[in-house]
Amino acid sequence: PAPRPAAVPPLRIFSSEDTDPMTDQISDARLFLPVTLGSLTLANRIAMAPLTRSRAGADGVPSPLAATYYAQRAAAGLLITEATNISAEGRGYAWTPGIFTPEQVAGWKAVTQAVHARGGRIFMQLWHTGRISHPSLQPGGVPPVAPSAIRPEGQAFTEAGFAPFETPRALSADEMPRLIEDYRRAAENAKAAGLDGVEVHGANGYLLEQFLRDATNTRTDDWGGSIENRARLLLAATDAAISVFGADRVGVRLSPVTPANDAGQDSDPAALYGYVATELGRRGIAFIHVIEGATGGPRDNQPFDYAALRKAFGRHGWIVNNGYDRAAAIAAIDEGRADMVAFGRPFISNPDLVDRLRRNAPLAPLDRDTLYGGGAKGYVDYPTLDGRVAAA
Repeated sequence: PAPRPAAVPPLRIFSSEDTDPMTDQISDARLFLPVTLGSLTLANRIAMAPLTRSRAGADGVPSPLAATYYAQRAAAGLLITEATNISAEGRGYAWTPGIFTPEQVAGWKAVTQAVHARGGRIFMQLWHTGRISHPSLQPGGVPPVAPSAIRPEGQAFTEAGFAPFETPRALSADEMPRLIEDYRRAAENAKAAGLDGVEVHGANGYLLEQFLRDATNTRTDDWGGSIENRARLLLAATDAAISVFGADRVGVRLSPVTPANDAGQDSDPAALYGYVATELGRRGIAFIHVIEGATGGPRDNQPFDYAALRKAFGRHGWIVNNGYDRAAAIAAIDEGRADMVAFGRPFISNPDLVDRLRRNAPLAPLDRDTLYGGGAKGYVDYPTLDGRVAAA
């Protein structure tokens, strides 16, 4: 993320005068047909991926505009919220929302009510950033936590701007039950806020993936060493969410070879993530949401057999993500390589992305200057294909 801008430049949007977007080429591809995911029947096979926008208050309460933002995009088969902190300790970026206080629960309840009023379905992504944080973002200014005291390269996004990451504190074995309880309580709060389910964030170099990979987990206790030990926390967090929602309302996000957030590659990603997928399949969760390749970057940064990973999961509910366009998404569904396709940034500037994809219409360009922080501009004022700005 970039620092919250003091002054937001003019928004650059698609104009219907540039070309004629109202085409009659309405597709009947399977991408646009209903699908069952867990216990839910969804309107189509397009998911909105989690998108950090850094527009919550300093207290982690979602902005009142968040209800409008998500409701505008409720035509997606499934909305997955921006990553949401499970605890004050889990916070790693300025102005990101939480789900650990009554005020935050109330803020999210307004979001879910707005989405449900539009007929949408919404899962919350449960997030602990681990070492991808900074003491200024932690209660009492203490170092962030991690499986091992290994400082990541890069900078944290704080309320004062960017600051270099610092060496985290390694969690003790005695703290692990408390951490798992944080996931369970976050799931309970998400349920109280009316979310349809939760996605456990096990990707992009954050805490659960820090435990998974031997590049960032050098522990020698029950939470490190073997693949089974390194996967223990992710599976325990998933079990905590299942205890609240049931397995058919829980998903998990994985990114087997992403280098995001200085994750470092595992020495045997096929064995590691194959074990994780097998265990998640045994639990009967609703879906695995997999980032193919480098998050937001090349899909072929490192060889990996995603078909084998899906086979290890052994269940319906395979959501693919990373750089899919319309043609690639339709092909992935038609060829049976995925059950849903998640789109990220195209949903920011195209609240009606599902309709645009169905019609094969042009997509509005993204104003990158308003991605993180700020207010309504670049958040809830992107128009639909017919030039309207939809209200919640």
